[in-house]
Amino acid sequence: MFSRMDTAEGDVEVMLEQKRVNYPPMEGSGPISIVVVSDDHYIVLLAALIKSIEMNHKTGERLDFYVVEDRVMDKTKKKLESSINPEVSALHWISMKNAIPAGVELPLDRSSWPLNIYMRFFISHFIPSHIERVIYLDVDMIVQADISQLWTMDMQDKIIAAVMDQRIKTIDCSWGGVVNYKELNLDGEAKYFNTGLLLIDVKKWKEADLTRKILDCIKVNESYANFPDQYGLNVVLADKWLELDVLWNYFATGDHEEPCIIHFMSTKPIYKSYNYNTYYQSLFFDYLSLTPWNGQSQISSSRIYLAKARNKFRKILKKVFCYGLVMFGVSVRVKIVVTIAEQL
Repeated sequence: MFSRMDTAEGDVEVMLEQKRVNYPPMEGSGPISIVVVSDDHYIVLLAALIKSIEMNHKTGERLDFYVVEDRVMDKTKKKLESSINPEVSALHWISMKNAIPAGVELPLDRSSWPLNIYMRFFISHFIPSHIERVIYLDVDMIVQADISQLWTMDMQDKIIAAVMDQRIKTIDCSWGGVVNYKELNLDGEAKYFNTGLLLIDVKKWKEADLTRKILDCIKVNESYANFPDQYGLNVVLADKWLELDVLWNYFATGDHEEPCIIHFMSTKPIYKSYNYNTYYQSLFFDYLSLTPWNGQSQISSSRIYLAKARNKFRKILKKVFCYGLVMFGVSVRVKIVVTIAEQL
């Protein structure tokens, strides 16, 4: 069951309740814009993430969550909407299809990562035009600090701020970095950042034409892009990003007592096979207990492998449907075929 977990730190739920403080808004402050991406399966993670942000937010700004949804069912959307505190937060749903600019083709790499990982590249295209800064968060996170601390950071004229990846660390990492960094004339000792948390200057992103540059980079170097979204961002922005403290994107494999954001890399806390920091897992479940997902059964780890297989199959079918038939001169059915491929 998704149940509360007792820890040596005492009753975590009481601790969360003590953080529910009403603070007046900062004078002249606007809403904090947060972008997340989720399919139907991972909405449960998003529910805990949003609740953690709400519970630890003290400075009074409204929280605007822009949720790029990858085939999320209507009943799931309503469930999440019933989970948030409307006095603090607002949800803005954006379908994945509408998030992608017209005419843009996603890289159909051979990895098992879902196509929705590329949605962070299009933030400058689908976010309302008046918004100049956004926080992007992977859904497999919980936030332990006030999100306004991150929101108000001085970006020192950089396009993005991020945290160095605690496993890969530098671009020359042989298993996870930029394998062809020498051919690209990149410094192998340059730090490599994790893309699970990004503080983005939207205006500068647009001016630098980063969306096009990153997508082109991934397509040209597809065989080297083992973590496609991270590969593209780290190549295009090598040594051009602001490094944040590691506690703002702290992996659940660690044991720090007070990370600002906990990132459940690899196995998620909802799976039976989760074997990382159990205190972090208990925090996750306590946030989840404050949502309609409280008390649900845990999920078999086999779902992970099924999802990976589905992601790869989806990419293969899209590539065959959208490109293969045209090569054989089958033009009459192209419109129908492309429509089918878009539903995969």
